[in-house]
Amino acid sequence: MFSKLSARGIATRLSCLAQKTAPKEAAGTSSGSHLSEAVFAREQKYGAHNYHPLPVALAKGEGVYVWDVEGKRYFDYLSAYSAVNQGHCHPKIVKALTEQASKLALTSRAFYSDVLGEYEEFVTKFFGFDKVLPMNTGVEGGETACKLARKWGYEQKKIPKNQAKIIFARNNFWGRTLSAVSASNDPSSYEGFGPFMPGFELIDYDNTTALEEALRDPNVCAFMVEPIQGEAGVVVPSDGYLKKVRELCSKYNVLWIADEVQTGLARTGRMLAVNYEDVQPDILILGKALSGGMYPVSAVLANDQVMLCIKPGEHGSTYGGNPLGCRVAMAALEVLQEEKLAENAYKMGDLLRSELGQLPKDVVSVVRGKGLLNAIVINQKYDAWNVCLRLKENGLLAKPTHGDIIRFAPPLVINEAQMLESIDIIKKTILSM
Repeated sequence: MFSKLSARGIATRLSCLAQKTAPKEAAGTSSGSHLSEAVFAREQKYGAHNYHPLPVALAKGEGVYVWDVEGKRYFDYLSAYSAVNQGHCHPKIVKALTEQASKLALTSRAFYSDVLGEYEEFVTKFFGFDKVLPMNTGVEGGETACKLARKWGYEQKKIPKNQAKIIFARNNFWGRTLSAVSASNDPSSYEGFGPFMPGFELIDYDNTTALEEALRDPNVCAFMVEPIQGEAGVVVPSDGYLKKVRELCSKYNVLWIADEVQTGLARTGRMLAVNYEDVQPDILILGKALSGGMYPVSAVLANDQVMLCIKPGEHGSTYGGNPLGCRVAMAALEVLQEEKLAENAYKMGDLLRSELGQLPKDVVSVVRGKGLLNAIVINQKYDAWNVCLRLKENGLLAKPTHGDIIRFAPPLVINEAQMLESIDIIKKTILSM
């Protein structure tokens, strides 16, 4: 059934090398195809070993589906970590990309372009802020927000030179730059990469008592937090947490930075997750689905009192605010609005959690999330990685996080028939383990 380089060959070695998985576990990673094995082997030979992907080689995407190099179709239940909220290859976004690419893609910020100002007006009015600072990736958005908060701290709050502090929640994740891992308490993120960024401190997530204690320090300039912790396993805070964050940051003259790179842009059933509690952060970070998965685009939004602390030459990016990215981002936001994807995410998310909640508690102990950002906690004896391998065989792609948690986050364009079909795959797979 399998070639000599299938399950017990290439895929086994990839799993063992990347995650030190026991061969017995890794043996389930076969693609059963020379085409897929060739893709795996080439990446293994020529690429850095900084990822441990599920053994599937994708070649095409459309809407909620992706196809591998053999032509097998799968439900995409990861959505490129929520970058393709609008679905794969959305025609409106593709059209915006190709039309702008044929005219002008990049100028750098050394010159004006005829698209940047249009985008800046569009996105600031869309989210209700005075100014936007355009960047490319989500982690650049986080870096930008931290720089902006420190500058504000020195200029506006009058924090002594080089003494500014930023508070983060434990189990946060906003990337893998040195600054981002300096804010992490996950050894797999920070171990071996020190020394770390000074002035970063951690408190427990969803703990407003600890937050208030930290904010009493007059050198604190900002608190950066995800409204729902995505990489931590879709951890949803208590009702009222975000309102209390807003209240405390205002009380102690501290900037609230909302990291909505993964939770924003309709993913949780609202355009922004902070909309659930009708509060606005001082600094908003967006990325991922800001381009519908077509092109790296991120943004940091703030009002004038904060944003104008940054002066010419103090921050920038060659590609940030490029005409191509701006045109794509406007199309991506229009799709979210025109197709009412927040409303669909809310409705489909309720259906997903309701159905998955019927699974036996000794197999799936927890089902949680908002909108279409969801996770299940698997009994560890079943091993979440092996469950994802079985899901792949049955036509659905998902990925474990933190060992026993599987995240379910399909594109927001999913309809009820597709949702029920994919739920059936999940139920049958888990019950067969």
